[in-house]
Amino acid sequence: MRQKSRTLWALLLTTAVVFAVWATSSLACTGIVLKGEDGTAVYGRTQEWSGFDLKTQAAIYPRNMSFQAATPEGENGISWKGKYGFLGFLLLDRVIVDGMNEKGLAAGEFYHEGFAEYTKYDPDLSDQSMAPTDVLSYILSNFATIKEVRQGLQEVRVVPVKDPAINKVAPVHFFVADPSGKSLVIEYLNGKPTFYDNPVGVITNNPTFDWHLQNLRNYGNLSIDPFEKKTWGELEITPLASGSGLLGLPGDYTSPSRFVRALMLKHISFPTKGGMETVNQFFRIMDSFNVPASQGEGHRSAEAKKNRLPSDTQWTIASDTKNLVTYYHTAWNRQVRKIDLKEIDFAKTGVRKIPLDQERIQSVKDRTESLN
Repeated sequence: MRQKSRTLWALLLTTAVVFAVWATSSLACTGIVLKGEDGTAVYGRTQEWSGFDLKTQAAIYPRNMSFQAATPEGENGISWKGKYGFLGFLLLDRVIVDGMNEKGLAAGEFYHEGFAEYTKYDPDLSDQSMAPTDVLSYILSNFATIKEVRQGLQEVRVVPVKDPAINKVAPVHFFVADPSGKSLVIEYLNGKPTFYDNPVGVITNNPTFDWHLQNLRNYGNLSIDPFEKKTWGELEITPLASGSGLLGLPGDYTSPSRFVRALMLKHISFPTKGGMETVNQFFRIMDSFNVPASQGEGHRSAEAKKNRLPSDTQWTIASDTKNLVTYYHTAWNRQVRKIDLKEIDFAKTGVRKIPLDQERIQSVKDRTESLN
């Protein structure tokens, strides 16, 4: 009996610890893949961070570019020459956090605080090693399909390297989508890469991806249709208003709640033909995941309190993997802008960068004159 009691307490303690990790860490990036009827697959995500301005740039990396990865000892990790050119979203002029390559493979890294555990660094294997923040450039420059990503990442060692911006090892996992609409989640657990085929095309943050899939079983009652009228005793119960089928849909900003909400909003959205129609639907869905100031990771820092951002969602991107166009808007200007990879010369050497906003001012079209 005592053994059963100790086992129960251990289980409760473990559950409490897991809950505390993701509930007290305001991690808020959300990603989805949305498909149109013509096969268009739009991958995209929000980027949340409260601690400081990420000063994001759109950067073009040419094909055949040389890359050098880092280890805890410095710039002595794996080196490679990229096979493909790609568009990357570059944070602090240093870390690629998202992007799409010229073959339509799109990928992003997402925070995974408390769960990411990388391979122990071995100096004798430095030429096979890289920092977590090198992984995305490795994926986008080398691979055209999810199958290639899965195989290629098993041949490198991702080791813990402290990132200077956050003064710790970046705890991240990865979401990859290809033009077929298939997607893959990659998590580093117990020092090894774990690959999950993604049947729902959604990612958020903590805990692990398989946990999120199991958690969906708590929401199997949700429906696009209102509940059927029923009789309790002599009282007839009918829906109070439209939307009653979604009573219980979580609306908070924790990662488990956002995962469920993203999946349901995808599920109930109207079918789209593809192209710009699918992109527009993507942005409508992702508007539900704009995080207000003070709810994102890092909001308690001195810099965050001094220099408040207009929103913790600093930008949202949508990459049309079929037509090779990436769209985005930012917290400073919600006008949608685009970068057409078909028009980019990936043979041109050197990295080319532009800030996401030419001016951090909301563009407004004055229509008053049309009414006079």
